[in-house]
Amino acid sequence: MGNYIFEVRVLRNFSLLSLAYVPSALCCPSRASILTGKYPHNHHVVNNTLEGNCSSKSWQKIQEPNTFPAILRSMCGYQTFFAGKYLNEYGAPDAGGLEHVPLGWSYWYALEKNSKYYNYTLSINGKARKHGENYSVDYLTDVLANVSLDFLNYKSNFEPFFMMIATPAPHSPWTAAPQYQKAFQSVFAPRNKNFNIHGTNKHWLIRQAKTPMTNSSIQFLDNAFRKRWQTLLSVDDLVEKLIKRLEFTGELNNTYIFYTSDNGYHTGQFSLPIDKRQLYEFDIKVPLLVRGPGIKPNQTSKMLVANIDLGPTILDIAGYDLNKTQMDGMSLLPILRGASNLTWRSDVLVEYQGEGRNITDPTCPSLSPGVSQCFPDCVCEDAYNNTYACVRTMSALWNLQYCEFDDQEVFVEVYNLTADPDQITNIAKNIDPELLGKMNYRLMMLQSCSGPTCRTPGVFDPRYRFDPRLMFSNHGSVRTRRFSKHLL
Repeated sequence: MGNYIFEVRVLRNFSLLSLAYVPSALCCPSRASILTGKYPHNHHVVNNTLEGNCSSKSWQKIQEPNTFPAILRSMCGYQTFFAGKYLNEYGAPDAGGLEHVPLGWSYWYALEKNSKYYNYTLSINGKARKHGENYSVDYLTDVLANVSLDFLNYKSNFEPFFMMIATPAPHSPWTAAPQYQKAFQSVFAPRNKNFNIHGTNKHWLIRQAKTPMTNSSIQFLDNAFRKRWQTLLSVDDLVEKLIKRLEFTGELNNTYIFYTSDNGYHTGQFSLPIDKRQLYEFDIKVPLLVRGPGIKPNQTSKMLVANIDLGPTILDIAGYDLNKTQMDGMSLLPILRGASNLTWRSDVLVEYQGEGRNITDPTCPSLSPGVSQCFPDCVCEDAYNNTYACVRTMSALWNLQYCEFDDQEVFVEVYNLTADPDQITNIAKNIDPELLGKMNYRLMMLQSCSGPTCRTPGVFDPRYRFDPRLMFSNHGSVRTRRFSKHLL
């Protein structure tokens, strides 16, 4: 059995899976999908709050015993090590506080709640340790590097090991290490074709963004982009130290390393200043780089993968029978090892439940209740009816995204990413109605899938079978999929 390190953020010189997606472009639901191998409608984490099941008592009772690290520890005999940001509400007093150590972890160094770089508290195997603002001993990325190196030094050499290192960088507040605070001064956020343009024929939340953006908004997002890069230089240092240590101990060639992120990020696309949560490529697509035994370096795979595949992949490498799990994802091992004549999926599900307040945002009195994540110029990044589900599909002939919103309009967005990679033109009203019906049906199927049914052939798979009779109710009208509201 090999060893495993799971790292977060950008890396170089590994094999690249270039079409990697998250099923929800928000921290806690996405991290829950990594841990469980499930879509959000199956792990029921819908946002970053306790009420949304983020590290709640319900999550701890139902999902944590079935995460892939818990299986590695209990069934495969692994030493398991966690360091960094776990779930956004981890450590909340109403959910066991910092004394709670999730099942499956032999060594636990978890950040209380959300991202910080200084003045934070860690749970060290269930005991609180406070840190201040002295760079040499408190800067979180470096602290995570040091405890990870300590683990590699003192772990048992008679058991395989798994490490999950979750750096907050490059999350806000984007506090770079002192030596990197002047880096990238000439770097600006990418000016893609969809930068600082109006989101025509898109959901109302995108249409409400002010175009063109103010100079102050552009300066703010450029500065955020630059600071994010600065924080990642310390992550580069962390990765370099760990790889050198593995090389020094002779374990590098027997260790699988996975490197990814929990969501994408936008900086000015469709005039939205900065955030995630949206259905577009810039928010749902993430880096995924892998190295390890049997994986040829510097390859690029264009198979469609998702972060629900990470747990099944690592369990598969460990020799665990995936049929014993309830995971929705698939093992990436055949792709990573270059299997020929591989039958693979042609679509993945993306789903998000919007968040909004029942009161008017005080900074934007002109807006109605129900919005959130608003900027001073009253551009809001989220709303309660920013609730959507999408089929992201990829085949030899099609590169398509089909999305429905759960709002009064039942608004639909469809994009042909071959012709329109920046997703500027919504073709929902121009696409073949028969294809639109098939995509609607496929979306309903995926939104109710579980385990093996999440891996059935998609619309553009030659094995796909479509029964149009299932599209109609007893009254003969088109049956549309509704969203489940999970508040656990």
